[in-house]
Amino acid sequence: MQSLWMIFAAFLFSVMGVCVKLLSNTYSTPEIVMYRSLIGAVFMLFVVLGRKGSFRTRFFWQHLWRGVIGVTAHGLWFYAMVFLPLATAVTLNYMSPIWIAAFLFMIGFFRRRVGFEWRLVFAIVASFVGVALLLRPTIHAEQWIAGLVGLASGILAALAYLQVRRLGELGEPEYRVVFYFCVIGTICAALACVVNAYLPGGDGIIWHTHDGYGFFLLVIIGVTAAVAQIAMTRAYHLGKTLVTANLQYTGIVFSSVWGILIWDDRLGFYGWLGMIIIMGSGVATTFFDVRHRMTTTSAVFQKARQRLSRTAAGKED
Repeated sequence: MQSLWMIFAAFLFSVMGVCVKLLSNTYSTPEIVMYRSLIGAVFMLFVVLGRKGSFRTRFFWQHLWRGVIGVTAHGLWFYAMVFLPLATAVTLNYMSPIWIAAFLFMIGFFRRRVGFEWRLVFAIVASFVGVALLLRPTIHAEQWIAGLVGLASGILAALAYLQVRRLGELGEPEYRVVFYFCVIGTICAALACVVNAYLPGGDGIIWHTHDGYGFFLLVIIGVTAAVAQIAMTRAYHLGKTLVTANLQYTGIVFSSVWGILIWDDRLGFYGWLGMIIIMGSGVATTFFDVRHRMTTTSAVFQKARQRLSRTAAGKED
């Protein structure tokens, strides 16, 4: 039942996507990312203080790497949401489990820890077929850049998730990971706002003025994103990994419904087929990811037992 936290997280992320798309005509993408991170940081500050947690960390550089990669992935994802149907942008970003499995497979293969996985390679190739089907009928020629940006957001999200996993292995609590991600994201996005304002074609406005409608949606973006991250982390910590990872694809369903209700998005037969193929590929690669971790854990325990056996034998001698 704990894995159901992922459904709640997926729903909140879909609400965040709706608000991002609604605000795209009022604020620039770096602004939305900045306010999303700033509000999330303030929210997490009260969470940490309420739990009497500590902000002290020994892993500054790991947090910095996760923050920079994560906020870049968010920026690219938000940009794709502006120019693509919501379900299309969400699906491209949700390819991150496929990229994670691909990265783990390549690392394991070149280190000779795993053999060649035909089923995994087939799943990855199938996912790109799904991307082609998804993009071909749903976007125009001038939107291909946004499609590629959405694809890149999924790759960077995969790298960010791997770093989150690494921080968890180092013993960092989830509230500290989310807090520092929001803080670093705020700083990076604020710098991006300055650069964006003075780029060729920029309007010279770093931060736009607020009205009640825009401020309300920005608060919704920040709070839903922060709560969704906590719910997602809780699902992975307490639920079954395989079930949790696959439940994230309910976010595509939520986004599809929002797109139809609000923007009258119509993906067509090939668009839906592409989404189904991508989701199926994600499920398949998740099996590889879980098995890879089980194999790695087993190898670690086996080496530990061997060291203990040698130590015991040395003492007997």
